[in-house]
Amino acid sequence: MALKIRLTKVGSVHQPLYRVVVAEARSRRDGAPAEFLGTYTPKTKGNPIKLKLDRVDYWLSKGALPTDTMHSMIKKARRAAAAAAPAPASA
Repeated sequence: MALKIRLTKVGSVHQPLYRVVVAEARSRRDGAPAEFLGTYTPKTKGNPIKLKLDRVDYWLSKGALPTDTMHSMIKKARRAAAAAAPAPASA
């Protein structure tokens, strides 16, 4: 069973909303996923990607492959999380 981290569309025509899911590679786009990992709302200003990065790391360690789009979104989410983390204070 090959797993993919990919997007599934749940929004309407002019209100796009996507869920980030782990699903079997051969299942259809909106088929039953193994787990929901977050959301992507392209019309949102600021940070449109909300991901559970710890769960993404778990599934990547289990061999799930992200699609090209999700690979770039995961990189952006990691950069945003690193920027939001408070820097350690120097004495």
